[in-house]
Amino acid sequence: MSETIQPKATIVIFGATGDLANRKLYPSIYRLYKSGKLDENFAVIGLARRGWNNEIIREKVEQSIQGLISEGEDISEFTSHFYYKSFDVTSTESYTDLKFMVESLEREYHTGGNRLFYLAMAPDFFGTIANQLKDHGLKETSGWTRLVIEKPFGHDLASAKKLNKELQAAFEENQIYRIDHYLGKEMVQNIEVIRFANGIFEHLWNNQFINNIQVTSSETLGVEERAHYYDTSGATRDMIQNHMLQMVALLAMEPPINLSTEEIRSEKIKVLRALRTIKEDKVSKYFVRGQYGAGNIGGEKVIGYQDEADDLKDSATETFVAGKLVIDNYRWAGVPFYIRTGKRMKEKSTKIVVEFKDIPMNLYHKKDDLRNPNLLVINIQPNEGITLHLNAKKTGNGNLTEPIQLAYHQDADSGINTPEAYEKLLYDSMLGDATNFTHWDEVALSWEFVDRILASWSNKKPDFPNYESGSMGPKAADELLEKDGFHWWPE
Repeated sequence: MSETIQPKATIVIFGATGDLANRKLYPSIYRLYKSGKLDENFAVIGLARRGWNNEIIREKVEQSIQGLISEGEDISEFTSHFYYKSFDVTSTESYTDLKFMVESLEREYHTGGNRLFYLAMAPDFFGTIANQLKDHGLKETSGWTRLVIEKPFGHDLASAKKLNKELQAAFEENQIYRIDHYLGKEMVQNIEVIRFANGIFEHLWNNQFINNIQVTSSETLGVEERAHYYDTSGATRDMIQNHMLQMVALLAMEPPINLSTEEIRSEKIKVLRALRTIKEDKVSKYFVRGQYGAGNIGGEKVIGYQDEADDLKDSATETFVAGKLVIDNYRWAGVPFYIRTGKRMKEKSTKIVVEFKDIPMNLYHKKDDLRNPNLLVINIQPNEGITLHLNAKKTGNGNLTEPIQLAYHQDADSGINTPEAYEKLLYDSMLGDATNFTHWDEVALSWEFVDRILASWSNKKPDFPNYESGSMGPKAADELLEKDGFHWWPE
């Protein structure tokens, strides 16, 4: 869709006093406003329990966007679009008052009845809010109505089904926008373009030419203030079930008939359906879990996971997961997809590495240990870009070769202003473009796959901690690839 479209809407944020609204939503709305992607006719209603008022929320919004404001810039016109209401999500009276407020602001700002409800709060209340919005007539309007929800979408397949049933009792599937902020990242969206707009890659994008594909998302941070939430989640629920499997689906999907939301989602769902089912007694052959201990990061000593909070003592929650995925279809039969994610690792990075097969008889590399395979590296963060690893003749006499890199760094291009993931997704949700949001079928298939792994682990007490902070995870994660004759790139 064209970025010249300027949607008009009333944006209602449940959880307006929280960290997500402050760090992501308010700055994203401001950037959309400044870049001309948001119509002047918009209003934002912040809802939360705290006793704020319009003046306080406008001050908070101004504080949240300080790093984006030009010197001397007057932002009072922007902040004047923000309103606040103290709100109890379980109170019928609160929704009656909200309806009156929404309708009043719609008349003032001429938003055409377009309403975006953003649930930036605990998922326990998603079903309650959705049904209250419907029961009080907030869903019915002359314009469009959309419900944006944050992860986690359930704790397992059963709870996800329960939540989805509650949501779909109030809203249609095409009105529900499930956010996965990784899908808003520019280089994740670029996966499709790299594949489907370049014959040099798509013709080779199969088991005849690719040895393996690796997806790594590592963090140097520990759990910090998220300790309580994280201990009930762990790396599998926090990263594998959503972000990692979504990237695998984009990498492995067949070319869609067209670039519509329905066709792209359809191809991603086919990938998730083709994931080989891992029986509980075979999980250890395909997956490795870990938990960080004390170590050193950036020259500073850091404590282990179990010392982050008193209630984490003897915790069996994993902070690291590495796995081998097998996709049983014609294109990918025999090609392993390796994934790994973890906290307190050596570097903060999210990258995809595609390792191509060597030619049948390499005249320049007769010994396997001297070969440098061709790699396509897609850096999602922090250094967004693409690097192609090739072999070239080494300067001088003889037939020696050396690896070279052809690189394009997106953040180094002054002509490109990479949008913040939430900015992109917020804009898409107002346009009605659900391409980069997850469909219920994707959520269900992901949980079905992950639940078996978690069930297997629940029956065995792990020997934690099993990797030092500042490393790239437990030794078993390296062995997972070594038994197939591969290793993690880069080493």
